Amino acid sequence: MQANDVRILRNAAIPTGAVGVIAALVSWMLAGYKGALGAGIGILVVMLFFTISLVAVTYAGRISPAMMAAAALTTYIVKIVGLGLLAASFADTTLWAPAALGWAVIAGTLVWTMAEAIGFMKSKRTILEGGPESLPEWARKAAQAKGAQYD
Repeated sequence: MQANDVRILRNAAIPTGAVGVIAALVSWMLAGYKGALGAGIGILVVMLFFTISLVAVTYAGRISPAMMAAAALTTYIVKIVGLGLLAASFADTTLWAPAALGWAVIAGTLVWTMAEAIGFMKSKRTILEGGPESLPEWARKAAQAKGAQYD
């Protein structure tokens, strides 16, 4: 992984972990240790799924932009199917509070997605094939004014 990718991963994982701690504390107050366990498992599932996606998409992006899109779509489908299988497998569990797990997954997903989007916007990564010469003149000047550097 490149330094930008590690930075994006870190900047998404830290706030998501913080939300997990808050979710576990709130769930513990509302549903006891089973609520805290459910919230903790939910946040761990979110962090694991999104980390795998980021690593896969980053690796595929080194190969080609088309592979990057395919990897993103594939990991999305795998995450949805995996989350569905996880929910179906543990639908009747009494080990943790399923509602706490569900709310933690929702909160973790929202926080991770926002943090990752912010990280990508701040990364100043070139996402166009063909380089700066394929940009219109006005776009090239605007990008350079904001600090874009072309190798």
